[in-house]
Amino acid sequence: MIEALLGSDYFILLMFPGVLLSIFFGFPVAFSLMGMSLIFGYIGFGDAIGDMLIRRVWDVSTNYILAAVPLFVFMGSMLEASGIASRLFKAMIQWTGKLRGGLALGTVVMCTIFAAATGIIGAAEVVVGLLAIPAMLKYKYNKGLICGTICAGGSLGTIIPPSVVIVVFGPAAGLSVGKLLMAAIFPGILLSCLYIIYIIIRCWIRPEDGPGLPESDLDQPLSEKIKFTITALLPPLFLIFAVMGSILLGLAAPTEAAALGAFGAVILTIGYGKMNMKTFKDASINTLRISAMITLVLTGGTMYTGVFLGMGGGEIVEQILYTMSLPPWGMLALFLTITFVAGFLLDWISVLLIFVPIFVPIVTKMGFDPYWFSILFLMVIQTSYLTPPMAPAIFYLKGIVPPEIQLKDMFRGVVPYIFLQGIAIAIIILFPKIALWLPNIMIGFK
Repeated sequence: MIEALLGSDYFILLMFPGVLLSIFFGFPVAFSLMGMSLIFGYIGFGDAIGDMLIRRVWDVSTNYILAAVPLFVFMGSMLEASGIASRLFKAMIQWTGKLRGGLALGTVVMCTIFAAATGIIGAAEVVVGLLAIPAMLKYKYNKGLICGTICAGGSLGTIIPPSVVIVVFGPAAGLSVGKLLMAAIFPGILLSCLYIIYIIIRCWIRPEDGPGLPESDLDQPLSEKIKFTITALLPPLFLIFAVMGSILLGLAAPTEAAALGAFGAVILTIGYGKMNMKTFKDASINTLRISAMITLVLTGGTMYTGVFLGMGGGEIVEQILYTMSLPPWGMLALFLTITFVAGFLLDWISVLLIFVPIFVPIVTKMGFDPYWFSILFLMVIQTSYLTPPMAPAIFYLKGIVPPEIQLKDMFRGVVPYIFLQGIAIAIIILFPKIALWLPNIMIGFK
């Protein structure tokens, strides 16, 4: 029976449950991917698997685009210590504080700007959460609204450029990182706008969930308010333009833009008087830790997909899917559903590396635009930050909330935002030009 199984073409499909079982038994994701690659690769290719996997590792280590990952991580780490976040939050509250749900509205706007300036999800959520949670608790905001707003707002870094997730996605899908970054701009803004609309409607129906701040707490003169807002907004806008502006104008590739952003973050930290050896050391260690984790998992994922596709796994999956006789739109729905369910159990990089190399070629053959599908895939991945049991956004939040906010408040709070993300995905499906218009007008962009 074992010999028959080993001789079967479908044997390679056991790589999927093999990885899942390894992860559930507590093995790190990277080593689970590498282990399955070695086991199945040896069965399929014998001693030649060593040279094959070394070439896959070499491909990762020499990929120029992936050099942007540590640069973006360093940029976000430096901004955590620069003081930009606290000034930006105070500026937002001066304008939105009087409105019902004004603190939550200011939090979403700040998360959007911070996501566009850093590209790192955890950094935005933790920094914004430390500023916004005490303020919202002070004015008796609904705890579910507090948790949902910060988790959803913090996860905008998944889709809003410059996103580390997109930088990793590009090479895995064989697509231009620059075009992916451009395609993600308007969908990211759409998500942010949906969050804002939801907060406004909710707090209009239930004023007790997000009361406006009293006039006495917002007594700054208009001239001072404008001056403070300009000085608070200019630094992050400068950084956003340095990164995304240089890409959109064709002045720099994503990796070069990331280097420019890292340099800009250092300059801003010096300008705010926050630069010292401890700040630089902490940012460097954080960059090394996060970048090493991403690179190790990416290496394991590259080995995994190399063995799976090399043993004909891609063709077998295509055959199985085509025998299901689903129409192209049914196949698309199936892929997005698989991604959504996988997000309950796996972290984003595992979902990306396991499914993207298989899904993208198939949807392209079916006639769908690969960049449009990629944005849909990324938006579904973003929901995985909010869906338990993995739910990284909830775990980030759990580490910074005071005792009066409980886990049930967090789970209850993210549910409306998961539905909002579903609405955003439906809008992108119905109006694909939201994602495709900008990259399509950049003629000749690589």
